[in-house]
Amino acid sequence: MTRRDALPVNRVVPALSLAAAAAWLALASVSVAPNRIVPGTAYAASELLGWPLAGVACLPLLGLAALAWRPHRGRLRLALALNLLLLMALPAWVALAGALRLDPDQPQARLGLGPAVWLLLFCLVLLTIELRTRLALPAWSGWLLPVPILGAWVLAAPWLGSLALWQEYRGRSGQFAEALLDHLLLVGSAVGASLVLGAAIALAMRRDARLERLGFTLLNFLQTIPSLALFGLLLAPLAWLSARLDWLAALGVSGIGWAPAFLALLGYSLLPMVRNTFVALAEVDPGVLESARGMGMGPGQVFWQVRLPLALPVVLEGVRITTVQAIGLTAVAALIGAGGLGTFIFQGLGQAAMDLVLLGALPILAMALVADALLGALTRRLDHRTALRQGVTP
Repeated sequence: MTRRDALPVNRVVPALSLAAAAAWLALASVSVAPNRIVPGTAYAASELLGWPLAGVACLPLLGLAALAWRPHRGRLRLALALNLLLLMALPAWVALAGALRLDPDQPQARLGLGPAVWLLLFCLVLLTIELRTRLALPAWSGWLLPVPILGAWVLAAPWLGSLALWQEYRGRSGQFAEALLDHLLLVGSAVGASLVLGAAIALAMRRDARLERLGFTLLNFLQTIPSLALFGLLLAPLAWLSARLDWLAALGVSGIGWAPAFLALLGYSLLPMVRNTFVALAEVDPGVLESARGMGMGPGQVFWQVRLPLALPVVLEGVRITTVQAIGLTAVAALIGAGGLGTFIFQGLGQAAMDLVLLGALPILAMALVADALLGALTRRLDHRTALRQGVTP
């Protein structure tokens, strides 16, 4: 082992690997129900395969822990490859479990994912992130690594037709597309409006210290109001306005629906947007601004060509925080008839159908992760360019 390849001791990978192995052996892997109404019967891996085979299937997880016990770049690369293979094997295991326990004479039978599968998936994803970080892989690898995993699920799709989550989607595919579009429209409109309004408020605060104190006080207070309470507070005023102003009613504004949801999301989005924009504009190096003025730039040129480009990475960080927050909060808007993926979450809770809850929750989680990753990557790129522009090595 060369000094260049040696790495500090890492206990995270062994701990996650052993936790995944314990979940595999101790918890239910799948559940089988004859139909949507009857509760399913849970089966652990040991009940499906027997203890000897279940123990053998656990060996790759123990191998991960062994490879990372004495860190070395070559071993960690092998651990990452083994980890990806385990992630790719999960859909094959679900399909095998279904083949072992589903009765072909019961076409309505449903296969549910048990806690062992979800914990395995969670631990293996954390292992992927940890190993990628420890190996200092390039940023593009974060987008490349999920490709074979998604490909494995696509290849296994013909054998996963009885999966309860897939059956819930298949029965609501049209509603799902409409709910997804409503969710994206609400998030996009709220974030876009908060960016414009937040920038205007931040610029006004920079000109008046009293307005700065008052503005942040109000925005902080608004942030403390629970989302359901804020939706409730907006119902009566909007219903009253739509009843008296025909043009508002023509736009679809009422006490329920998209209008209170949009206003509530806008209110929650303003604080991070205003704060990041205000701080970003205030923290630009005065020496750089003075140099720009010395070159003969006017106030408008200094703002648009110097101050704003240098402040843009921090402003974009506010957009990232606001977007991720809005994606989650929009789910609650389904309670007031605004649509979105939260509709499936609350329908599933009312029907005690956890797979229907997952049909709404998993896309929200995926959207939040993708938005966070994309905006985070863009922020880092702008940080790099800003550092180069200021003559600093990033």
